[in-house]
Amino acid sequence: MSNHLLARLGLIALALTLSACDKASNAEEQAPLASVRIETIEATPLSISSELSGRIAAPRIAEVRARVAGVVLQRSFREGSDVKKGDVLFRIDPAPFKADLDSAEAVLRKAEANAFQARLQEQRYAQLIEGNAISGQDYDSARASTRQTAADVAASKAAVERAKLNLGYATVTAPISGRIGRALVTEGALVGQNETTPLALIQQLNPIHADLTQSTRELNDLRRAFRSGQLQQVGQGQAKATLILDDGSLYPLPGKLLFSDITVDPGTGQIILRSEFPNPDLDLLPGSFVRVRLEQAVIARGISVPQRAIQRDSAGIAHVLVLDAEQRVGQQTVELGAVQNDRWIVTGGLKPGDRIVIEGLQHARPGDKVQIDNTPLPLAQASGQ
Repeated sequence: MSNHLLARLGLIALALTLSACDKASNAEEQAPLASVRIETIEATPLSISSELSGRIAAPRIAEVRARVAGVVLQRSFREGSDVKKGDVLFRIDPAPFKADLDSAEAVLRKAEANAFQARLQEQRYAQLIEGNAISGQDYDSARASTRQTAADVAASKAAVERAKLNLGYATVTAPISGRIGRALVTEGALVGQNETTPLALIQQLNPIHADLTQSTRELNDLRRAFRSGQLQQVGQGQAKATLILDDGSLYPLPGKLLFSDITVDPGTGQIILRSEFPNPDLDLLPGSFVRVRLEQAVIARGISVPQRAIQRDSAGIAHVLVLDAEQRVGQQTVELGAVQNDRWIVTGGLKPGDRIVIEGLQHARPGDKVQIDNTPLPLAQASGQ
């Protein structure tokens, strides 16, 4: 009797369990599917950028120095202003140099008079020697005197030119066009005494250079990728450059890469890359620390995904959620490269045609079936902002 009762109780329990499973299955089937947005992977040309740090440098720097000794009488520029080549900057007392020029010109006139007299004497002796009225030695002496006085005239002319140069150096002009800094001397200062005294500094600011550093390891990786055909090189020395200011904002005017140095710094193992940027408003000043994004290579058929589509596990391994033909969620491990315009460049794990989840990741779980939301995105989201 007890066995019969136990059997009946077991059947009742089994029936209740099956009923509960049916209800749970029905509830699962009736639950709405999670809604996600997807992106279909496409292979497109992608540029490989390197973000390098460096400093702004003026392309041309001229140290204005005193080339003659004297007292500064006048400063003819406004500090911090733009000057053009040939503009007068300082005036040094010209009186001593004017006196030197007058003296040199007087010596020249005397030398020319002596040369004139020597020529006349040579001409007279030339007539007398024909009649044997003078000795050959006297005639030779007259000819030598003519040549000596001609040399004295040439030396005196050189002295006059030197005196004119020194008088011209008393007026200090700008050797290049650019922006001049503060004056390093004031009126009344004695300059050029036993040394070339610096007077001011002129720097060309438009266009301006950004000198960057890149490790030889990164450069060698790029070269190997070029040789293997994985990457294509950007045009000869004209790689596009984007400058990032110290506050993280982008400089509005694009630049270009000029050249890479051929010498490696033995202390750091880095080389110098020089880029050039327009600077019409003089926003970029020499010495400023900046970062520059250089597009140094191109992937002919590259794959990229939005940054928000990347998930990482506890070990830091990156993966994305993919959809199969039945719209079930799967998890795919990916290898990531650099970031470009809010998108990760994927170097492995995905292929063209794969569908990845880019929104609704928090509601999608591997193995779940989801529905695709095809409603248009707002303009700001569609543009990646």
